[in-house]
Amino acid sequence: MLRVLSRPATKLMERWLPDPFIFVIVLTLVAAIAAIATQGTSPIALIQMWGDGFWALLSFSMQMLLVLVTGFILASSPPVRKILQSIAGLASSRGSAIILVSLVSLAASWLNWGFGLVVGAIFAKEVARQVKVDYRLLVASAYSGFVIWHGGLSGSVPLTIATPDHFSQAQIGVIPTSDTIFAPWNLVIVLAVLIAVPLVNRLMIPLEDEQVLIDPAKLADQGRPAPMSQHPTPAERLENSRVLMWLIGIPGLIWLALYFIGGGGLNLNVVNFLFLFVGILCHGTARSLLAALDEAVRGGAGIVIQFPFYAGIMAIMIQSGLAASLSEWFVSISSAQTLPFWSFISAGIVNVFVPSGGGQWAVQAPVMLPAAEALGADYARVAMGVAWGDAWTNLLQPFWALPMLGIAGLKARDIMGFCVVQLLVTGIVIGGLLLLL
Repeated sequence: MLRVLSRPATKLMERWLPDPFIFVIVLTLVAAIAAIATQGTSPIALIQMWGDGFWALLSFSMQMLLVLVTGFILASSPPVRKILQSIAGLASSRGSAIILVSLVSLAASWLNWGFGLVVGAIFAKEVARQVKVDYRLLVASAYSGFVIWHGGLSGSVPLTIATPDHFSQAQIGVIPTSDTIFAPWNLVIVLAVLIAVPLVNRLMIPLEDEQVLIDPAKLADQGRPAPMSQHPTPAERLENSRVLMWLIGIPGLIWLALYFIGGGGLNLNVVNFLFLFVGILCHGTARSLLAALDEAVRGGAGIVIQFPFYAGIMAIMIQSGLAASLSEWFVSISSAQTLPFWSFISAGIVNVFVPSGGGQWAVQAPVMLPAAEALGADYARVAMGVAWGDAWTNLLQPFWALPMLGIAGLKARDIMGFCVVQLLVTGIVIGGLLLLL
């Protein structure tokens, strides 16, 4: 049934889903029209909001570009490549390849969302080199693992409310991760997702004559360093010096050790720092590192041009009151038992326009938390409802797929048909458990 369902979904997306740049322009227009129609925002005021917020994600855009670049540098280094090849060798059939990629991506995304995006894409390419399986579904399987991230160790909503002096502490206090990430009911949802996502991906494998395969030669690394000449210059000797890389790489690892010993936690900057300096040591020479860098940067164009437009959409949604109004409508039809579920649904819709976990919580918390207090609902469950909703519709939103697509060499339309099927299934699984547990 899922194979039959994925067939028209894939064809629909291939025909109608434009490039993510067109998608973000359409979303901008939809958000603008909705703000004018429902909030009474004047066109001039709306343009002012949009322009003022356009560059609000510059720091985050650079962080995301570095997630792609540093992650690729590390994953393409000789030692890590051998590890990935060994794990990929466990896949002996199309079905086992899809399940293996799904599980690796889910596990990596639960640990850290940035790590999951990069490792999933690199690992999918490695498996495609060894097993003949539909490449679109393989990459879609890697991306579908991202749905678990907000229920994991890097979830921005549960980590925010567990941090002293967070913006809503006066209302809800500090909620420890034992009540959110590590709560038994949340772990049940995580387990259900770990089972459902690989199973659904496995059941969507196209028939033999419908598969879209890729020539393994096209997946060969382009970033191989040029060999050193027979009579190297001093500059070439420096570029191929392992001592130089150790002299800069070891201090980087020492800083990381001091950071974690001092109680520091994972965040995007630390993950990028880790990827970069472990990558420096694993490549061994500057020439090898820079060859990988050249290949990695080619996939980052979408991030550079699209993230400012999403910042503009976020400004429209927040400053016009559109996001708050949408959340308030769902609150109006909720009870103490159903508020986590409706928080999940409303967050999923808002996430299409505001694809940022922390930014979305800043928008929805002022609406959801007073409602939870008035209805007597559990704050932790409502917060995690928003968190899971934010992660859920990333399966439809190509914003987060850009780093993975850049590494894999595909377009959003190639994988989104499969992701839509996952959207339906995981929506039932997560939403149903939020109601039942």
